[in-house]
Amino acid sequence: MSSDQFFGLYNYWIVVFLMMTGFYIVIARKNMIKTVIGLNIFQVSVVLLYITMGKVTGGTAPVIPPALAGQHDAHDQHDTHAAPSGHTPAANATAANETVDHGHADHVTELAHELAHELTHDATGDAIHGVTETAGVIYTNPLPSVLMLTAIVVGIATTAVALSLIVRISEDYGTIEEDEILQMDRRQ
Repeated sequence: MSSDQFFGLYNYWIVVFLMMTGFYIVIARKNMIKTVIGLNIFQVSVVLLYITMGKVTGGTAPVIPPALAGQHDAHDQHDTHAAPSGHTPAANATAANETVDHGHADHVTELAHELAHELTHDATGDAIHGVTETAGVIYTNPLPSVLMLTAIVVGIATTAVALSLIVRISEDYGTIEEDEILQMDRRQ
């Protein structure tokens, strides 16, 4: 393995380091709070793994670009108010919808092609290596991010429950060291 390949996978090395650090803290420490911290470090490594797997080089977030969103709103407001006069409100709404349906689709398509060209070409007009205009806009996969957002919320809730149990154990036993708690239980 060359050094470029080794350092090219830096995100995986970070994940492995964090994962092993968290695992070591869970196994080696008998302090309950340190165990919870180790589990959180382990969880962070898994979250980073999934997030980096979902990243696409040259990809953008899968959201409507502001240029399209702004043009969409302005075009809808303009066409809704531009209905012919002398018609009933229902006829005005129908005429406005027909204008939006035909004119708006062409405008959005034109903006999408311009945006794809901007994303796939540099300032000189040359195509960016690995990105083609025919493929359209390249998006990063949103699924790992969404799943990890859920995992973060579950992890926070689990950490809160664990810490509340540690507080109760500390009140009952006067310590949060596992060895001391086990010795107290054996005496009883």
